[in-house]
Amino acid sequence: MPLDSTIAKVTDRIIARSAPYRGPYLERMRAAAESGPRRAHLSCSGQAHAYAAMGEAKGDLAEGRAANLGIVTAYNDMLSAHQPFETYPALIRDAARKMGGTAQVAGGVPAMCDGVTQGEAGMELSLFSRDVIALSSGVALSHNTFDAAVFLGVCDKIVPGLIMAAATFGFIPSVFLPAGPMVSGLPNDEKQKVRKLFATGEVGRDKLMEAEMASYHGPGTCTFYGTANTNQMLMEFMGLHLPGASFVNPNTPLREALTIAGAQRAMEITALGNDYRPVSEILDERTFVNGIVGLMATGGSTNLVLHLPAMARAAGVILDLEDFDDLSQVVPLMAKVYPNGLADVNHFHAAGGLGYMIGDLLDQGLLHPDTSTVAGDGLALYTREPKLVGGKVSWDEGAGHSHNEKILRSCKDPFQPNGGLKHLKGNLGDGIMKISAVAEDKRVIEAKARVFHTQEAVKAAFKAGEFTEDTIVVVRFQGPQANGMPELHGLTPSLMVLQDRGLKVALVTDGRMSGASGKVPAAIHVCPEAAAGGPLARVQDGDLMRVDANAGVIEVLEADFATRTPVQADLSGNAFGIGREMFDVFRKTVGSADTGAAVIL
Repeated sequence: MPLDSTIAKVTDRIIARSAPYRGPYLERMRAAAESGPRRAHLSCSGQAHAYAAMGEAKGDLAEGRAANLGIVTAYNDMLSAHQPFETYPALIRDAARKMGGTAQVAGGVPAMCDGVTQGEAGMELSLFSRDVIALSSGVALSHNTFDAAVFLGVCDKIVPGLIMAAATFGFIPSVFLPAGPMVSGLPNDEKQKVRKLFATGEVGRDKLMEAEMASYHGPGTCTFYGTANTNQMLMEFMGLHLPGASFVNPNTPLREALTIAGAQRAMEITALGNDYRPVSEILDERTFVNGIVGLMATGGSTNLVLHLPAMARAAGVILDLEDFDDLSQVVPLMAKVYPNGLADVNHFHAAGGLGYMIGDLLDQGLLHPDTSTVAGDGLALYTREPKLVGGKVSWDEGAGHSHNEKILRSCKDPFQPNGGLKHLKGNLGDGIMKISAVAEDKRVIEAKARVFHTQEAVKAAFKAGEFTEDTIVVVRFQGPQANGMPELHGLTPSLMVLQDRGLKVALVTDGRMSGASGKVPAAIHVCPEAAAGGPLARVQDGDLMRVDANAGVIEVLEADFATRTPVQADLSGNAFGIGREMFDVFRKTVGSADTGAAVIL
């Protein structure tokens, strides 16, 4: 099947837009690669420091005969998704040793959980942690002693930050090793019911706690299709995982075998081997288009509309919201995974998962088939399914069909004909909306505005019974400059209760929501943000507003709107506590949401 014309057009547009940046980036990477094994250029004293704890491998490292893998790990045992990484370095070292090489933990990076910090001050560090992770990875790899990097990370900001670092060190290969999702617990729809009952006071905190503990109950990522699992999908669509690795549960024989196989593959693709694959050559314009296609086809997290542009910029590729919108128009929604449906990622994987999805999209010309990946040449490698044979991984042809069409369907019979994302424009600026879980009759709303500066104020108004008519809830001063752009997922239960009561409601904010944003139409990432004097700062209570996800419009319908003086908020409360004082320089220098809200790019 020839490549879809829109896919081709968008790719060509990205290539042209990126040319002033991508060319110089590749020149820098190739010049660095031509210098040979990095550690060979260290002083004798420097090498002695680097190899002091390496035992019998010291000689091979000093002579540059053996490949040395640098492990960058997001391990901690507070996050379920990253706890399994505790044992990975030993597996990787052993795999490298058996191939005549070595591996060292180059450094660790922070890994925080939005689920823990929801509604708390710590959430204001969340987005910025992505750039901290990239910087921390840069420090880890700065010792210049590695022939390839192995990255251990899963969740929301961790993978994007690691990708930003991998691209910056793009002259060496990079392989990403996941930990997989926890086994299924309390169904996500049951958990959501309890949350709504708690929001209305019908159940107490004891029942809420019981439901949450039954949902998040073991090692691995959360099983709903939020940002963490969207990251894992991207790593396959972009060819940085081994095929089929994303959704294998932790602490299983296949998971361990895939970890070993990933380390072995990292050894094979160094410049010392016969299949050198620097990540700078993998992370090209076609690869990022494939990633966006995967985002649309799966109905993935809106957070990736922030992360993908930042990741791409690190590789000299420039994405904008127009690219996401155009690709969304031609890529069908093939999956129904919570919050877009009742299934979780384990059910999705069992139904055929990413292997089936990639194969079907390739058959319909909706993916670039000729990308380079860590597994080899061509994305067709990612239609294969890993199996455990004799204690080692073997890849067989995938089933080629869905095992459950309530969860996963073909491009020819999708859940909806286009992807789950819409670019919104109007006199409020630019924003996005995830529409895959929003019912058709709730995608257009014209109503009066209620304006808030915190999500706590929205919750207080809800509890006081102040929402009695159709309402567009505006929550502003939530952008990256204002307070680090915290996730506002805590608003979802209250807004869904209002929907259940028969009201039409929508959210408009310069903040962000996750892949778990649910069924409420939410115009998010609106920029310019209010703290930068954007139009959101001119909205007043009672303004007639229109949010139209079908037409892609967010606007205030008041004649004097353009001439009003923007409101200025007292943001001093965002500057202190739970580490926020250390991030003042980030708030002052961060880019806008439509370019990735990055500090270091």
